[in-house]
Amino acid sequence: MNYGLYLSASGVLSNTYRQDVFANNLANAQTVGFKVDVPSIKQRDPESIEDDLGYMVSKDMLDRLGGGVLAGTQWTAHDRAQFKQTDNPFDLALDAEQTYFAVQVPDKQGNMNVELTRDGRFTRDSQGFLATITGGHKVLGVGDEPIQLPADGDVVVQNDGLILVNGEEVGRLQVTGVQDANKLTKRGQNLFAMPSDIEDFRQLPDRVAILQGFTEQSSVDPIKTLMQLTEATKTANGNANMIKYQDQLIDRAVNTLGRV
Repeated sequence: MNYGLYLSASGVLSNTYRQDVFANNLANAQTVGFKVDVPSIKQRDPESIEDDLGYMVSKDMLDRLGGGVLAGTQWTAHDRAQFKQTDNPFDLALDAEQTYFAVQVPDKQGNMNVELTRDGRFTRDSQGFLATITGGHKVLGVGDEPIQLPADGDVVVQNDGLILVNGEEVGRLQVTGVQDANKLTKRGQNLFAMPSDIEDFRQLPDRVAILQGFTEQSSVDPIKTLMQLTEATKTANGNANMIKYQDQLIDRAVNTLGRV
């Protein structure tokens, strides 16, 4: 295979992947509680490592040049974003980083799992349970039990998560800390799934600080993300042009030099 074609093709693929991630970030610039995804690319390992051939002294020029780039690990930046005041008593924001609301989410078999979110836009559902605006998932209190509210009354959520309705305690929000936020798996509806193979992954946070009447905005910086998207697009287009030039060189080599 033509070496230049392979390098250019790997450049197109890796930068198209970056385009997709940046475009998704930009599309969620106004999504409450959205966390930025960060793509990465890596250099392809030498053939001796990929094929587990062990150490070999090579004087081959192409082997020393490397094998292009590949899409690397994608991770999510869990930094806290800015808050927006809404004055809605069912809108809550977590002031401490790497703390999350716990919600009840059914799997495909109908079993209930606990997942995490920073999107604190809640409501009272038809059964009186505190639930998420997106998806209608029940919000969990201490002991992972859903929180049921009276049909009416003034709802007050204290800084420590205690919920009062008309001055009467009805529950306390289960605010969850985690060992390592990078091990959370992003899902739709601003939810994060926890790893099942790590014991005691959930932890009591060092600090619980809940703000009522506020929402945490998207952590996307639109200007920065647009610049990243533009750069990835230009790089992908540049590699695509190199494929075209390589194809033209091959055509000339076959149809012109072959007649010499």
